[in-house]
Amino acid sequence: MGIKKTGLIFFPAFDWAISPTHPEREERLLYTRDQIFEEGVVDLPEIEEFSPRLATIHDIARTHFCIPRVQSQVTEAHLIASGAAMLLGDRIVSGELNNGFAMVRPPGHHAMRVVHGNRGFCNINNEAIMVEYLRRKHGIKKLAIVDSDVHHGDGTQEIFYHDPDVLFISFHQDGRTIFPGTGFTHELGGPNAYAKTINIPLPPGTTDETFHYVLDHLIMPILNDFKPDFLINSAGQDNHYTDPLGSMLFTAQGYADFTRKLNPHMAVLEGGYAIETALPYLNLAILMALAGQDYSYVREPDYRPGMFKERPEKVEQVHKMVESLLDVWAKKDEFDREKLFGSGKFYQRKKNIYYDTDYIEEEQLEKVRQCDQCPGYMIIESGANRGYGALIRVLAVSIPFTACPDCQTEAYEVYEQGKIEKKQFDYIYMQDKSTDTYLAYERNKDQEWVSEGPKPEV
Repeated sequence: MGIKKTGLIFFPAFDWAISPTHPEREERLLYTRDQIFEEGVVDLPEIEEFSPRLATIHDIARTHFCIPRVQSQVTEAHLIASGAAMLLGDRIVSGELNNGFAMVRPPGHHAMRVVHGNRGFCNINNEAIMVEYLRRKHGIKKLAIVDSDVHHGDGTQEIFYHDPDVLFISFHQDGRTIFPGTGFTHELGGPNAYAKTINIPLPPGTTDETFHYVLDHLIMPILNDFKPDFLINSAGQDNHYTDPLGSMLFTAQGYADFTRKLNPHMAVLEGGYAIETALPYLNLAILMALAGQDYSYVREPDYRPGMFKERPEKVEQVHKMVESLLDVWAKKDEFDREKLFGSGKFYQRKKNIYYDTDYIEEEQLEKVRQCDQCPGYMIIESGANRGYGALIRVLAVSIPFTACPDCQTEAYEVYEQGKIEKKQFDYIYMQDKSTDTYLAYERNKDQEWVSEGPKPEV
């Protein structure tokens, strides 16, 4: 029997960019391509390269409410990036591969459940789309995502905030000092998924040493306790000491050691914008670590051991945070639900979301049913304005995979009632994950509802 390999899909999307001078541009993986392919790394027997496939419109709609429709928010490059992760996921679950690295762009971890446009360089969420696909196609029950981007993975957090079967852990530069300004320790998940979201905001200037303290003393113990059936690394690389958008001090060796210890089933590329000084070394080191190969030689030319120091008081601050979050995890089943989330039928949050790339302002009301039998269905009322024209008004209803009959019935009643109240909404969506059904309606100029979007697949 042959060795189980590490699967690699390299999709640099050289025909997609936000603008010619934007950090997320065509050249972002140019030097990585040279480093990996010209050195013959893909010729190693432990690594197998695959061509990507496209995700379908239905795959996107299973995860997102794209306004007004999926085709309005995605390009072929987006479908390839998310499809690449799905393809590797298939091969890993089937046992053909040991693990995989989807080295793709565009990135996705800032894309939330509702999508009015691009925010944080992201339109759709590659990891979330893969998670929902693996659950639907392969019946995987418990999944975990560890986000190692310098920016908080706010989109991934929002999509799974009320899902008890998906553990989301994000370590990142403190949101008080960097986009998107979120990811604090009190953000712990909704009433039926409390402590299934763990945020670890790190002070600017954090080095490999403290990074690995957090990994060894917090992240790995939580993962070992949760025991996911599938583990994903949302592999942002902008914690590197040369990255122009972050202020952290991680190295290629630090990232590789992290990958070896974490041992994820899948790594999916996210951020990282030091095109020459970081990405070629980081991508190579991560790939070698996934494949179980020696990566000790992968070092930045300008790096010297001991060149970075941290202030003791900052290190102590991180150690205390680790202790606090460990205590939260240990007592996750003892929390006072009524005190934290109220006793009403629904737990609700009002959110103001800014799309920094497309200059869209969204106001959102999210309501989740506090059900004792299942995670509860969700109602989202969203209004967005691009700064001109009328406000776009949306009603979106989402039914979870493991919905109980009462929640499923109630959710469809809300959906149908929304269609009766014609003047209140411009678009109405139903996302029923329990039956893999997606429905979308648009109100025309005659106040009539016109069916849009993908139809249920058999």
